[in-house]
Amino acid sequence: MASLIARKGRHKQRYENELRLVSGCIPYKIEKDVADQDSNVEFRLSVLMISTPNRDGLVFPKGGWENDETDREAACREALEEAGVKGKLHERLGSWEFRSKSRQNSCSLEGGCRGYMFALEVTEELDSWPEQDRYKRKWLTPEEAFKFCRYDWMREALKKLLEFSLIAAAGTFVEHQRPAGCSGKPSTMHRLEEACSKCIVQG
Repeated sequence: MASLIARKGRHKQRYENELRLVSGCIPYKIEKDVADQDSNVEFRLSVLMISTPNRDGLVFPKGGWENDETDREAACREALEEAGVKGKLHERLGSWEFRSKSRQNSCSLEGGCRGYMFALEVTEELDSWPEQDRYKRKWLTPEEAFKFCRYDWMREALKKLLEFSLIAAAGTFVEHQRPAGCSGKPSTMHRLEEACSKCIVQG
C-alpha cells in the first residue's frame, strides 16, 4: 500500500552533471461517451493538471527523483502525493532540461533540472492525498491544458502525450468494433488529431 505521507527534504535527491533529476507524469483518462443515434462510440480524452502554491497557473505532477527508487516509481509517487491519483504508468514521453521555477531568471548553474515525464492512465482518484492542502487538481481538455503550459518542455510533453493517446484511443476503438459497413475515421480520432496539431511548440 502506498504511503499517504509525502516525502520531505533532498537528502536522497539524485543529481547528474550538476542537474537535479526530476520525474513526473501527465495523468490522463479516455472515457467512453454514450453512443449516438447512429451507434457511433465516442471516446473523450481528459488531462489532469494541478495548481501550484503561491502562484497562478497549473502544472503537471513532478518532483525530485530519489536514490532509492526508479524514475517510474518516482513519477507514480509524485502523482499520488501531489494529485492524489493512481494508475497505469505507460511509456516515457521524453526528458527535458529546464530551470526550477524559483531560478527561471537566474544565469547561474544552480536550479538546473533534468526532468523525465511519463504518461499515466488514471484508474483511481483518492478523496484525500498527502499534499491536498497545497495542490488542487483539475481535469481539462487537451486544448485547455495546452493553454496552461507556460514552458516549452511542458508543451512538448503534452504533445507527446497526445500522440501516445491517439494510438491508445485507436486501440480502444478497435476493441469496440464499429458496425458493419461503417468506414472512415471516428470523430474521436479527428478531435485528438486536431488537438495534437494545435500543440505546436513555440521557440
